[in-house]
Amino acid sequence: MNQPPDLSLIIPAYNEAGRIAPTLESVGAYFRSFPGGVEVIVVDDGSTDATAAILRDLCPRLASGGMDFRVLSNPGNQGKGYSVRHGFLKARGEVALFSDADLSTPLSEMPKLLEPIQRGECDAAISSRDLPDSQINVHQSPLRELAGRAFNRFVRLLTGLRYADTQCGLKAFRREAFAPIFEAQRVMGFAFDVEILYLARKRGARVLEVPVVWNHAEGSKVGLNWRSIRPFWDVAALRWRDWQGDYAELSAMASPAPSALR
Repeated sequence: MNQPPDLSLIIPAYNEAGRIAPTLESVGAYFRSFPGGVEVIVVDDGSTDATAAILRDLCPRLASGGMDFRVLSNPGNQGKGYSVRHGFLKARGEVALFSDADLSTPLSEMPKLLEPIQRGECDAAISSRDLPDSQINVHQSPLRELAGRAFNRFVRLLTGLRYADTQCGLKAFRREAFAPIFEAQRVMGFAFDVEILYLARKRGARVLEVPVVWNHAEGSKVGLNWRSIRPFWDVAALRWRDWQGDYAELSAMASPAPSALR
């Protein structure tokens, strides 16, 4: 593909051999009729199963017409935040969107995020499971939902961000506006979304939170164990970095107009 695409879809993948093929086939079918060029970037995060082999075989076969399927490989298992950053910094589309490999937020919800950006109403649109018009058809376990609410309250307390849901796995960005933010990203694990939104506020980027349909998918990579503490630590660390002035250069950059959306 010589011309830059209109949209880059980034999918981080770690040990997704059981579902990456149907996911990418669904993506290919959905975007066949998309009115513009699309590139799909799958970032293999050091998978130890057959994910890499499946991607090598499948992506060339799916690439056709205005679509381009690319595979990026991380040097070992680096984390979801690292994978999304890797894909974003290699993306060429005017809008970069990332989705979890399990498609918990269906592909049919993507226009809700893309259209406000295309209309110039915002610089980023993030999906939310916790707005009044959100619809959860298949819930997580009560314990995991409780942990999610606790994390959201912790984020609000430490960062002042007021999003109902920072962790839903479908987000879209105007790439030009967010390239400096992803360059400055330090959190490479599951809490990277919080850092991106925090830095977006510092830069004056306009972010819209959008209610979506969501379905819990079995086999999620987010478990409840001692590693569950890490996102809390990462949020505290990003506040410390800000207090230390580590993001000062980002704040001084030329930025879009401040948002009235949030």
